[in-house]
This record gives sequence, structure tokens and C-alpha cells, in this order.
Amino acid sequence: MGRRAGLSAEELAAIVDFEPSPRFCDLDKAVLRYAQAMSRTPVVVADELFAELARHLDAKQLVELTSAIAWENYRARFDHALDIASAGFLDGADG
Repeated sequence: MGRRAGLSAEELAAIVDFEPSPRFCDLDKAVLRYAQAMSRTPVVVADELFAELARHLDAKQLVELTSAIAWENYRARFDHALDIASAGFLDGADG
């Protein structure tokens, strides 16, 4: 999904430690922090983080972003519960 969205292999690798990375703008970092917050159990999204996103995104975009993150969390939990292994899509990320 990341490669199809135009992310380079370097950007995908930098996601692991995105906060200090110059590869991501403020909005990118806010979205990644939001995805992290939504992926924790329990889900706790700070008001300040949501407000930061709202400065960049309109209501429709916030709903779409939240839905996409929730869907990926659903898929990950589904796969874990059924012990579905990775398809290895990152194996060729460098080329």
C-alpha cells in the first residue's frame, strides 16, 4: 500500500523512527502519531493530537483517515487471531 501511494523504500524504512526524520512533514508525523494512538489498547487519542490533525484536515478527511486506520487494525487483529502469516510484501521493498 505504501509503495502504491508513492512512498519510497527509504520513507517506508524511516516510518519506524519517524519523529526525528526529515522525510516527513508535520502532517505526516501527526497522522503517524494518530495511527499509533489508535493502535494501542486501550485506544487513547489526546485532544491535542486530534486538534493538530483538525488544523490540517477537514471533517470528511478525518473520518476517512480514522476509518482507514481502524480497518488496518481490524485486519491485523483478525490475522493474529487466525494465525495468518505475513505474505512477505516487504521482502522486496528495497527494489
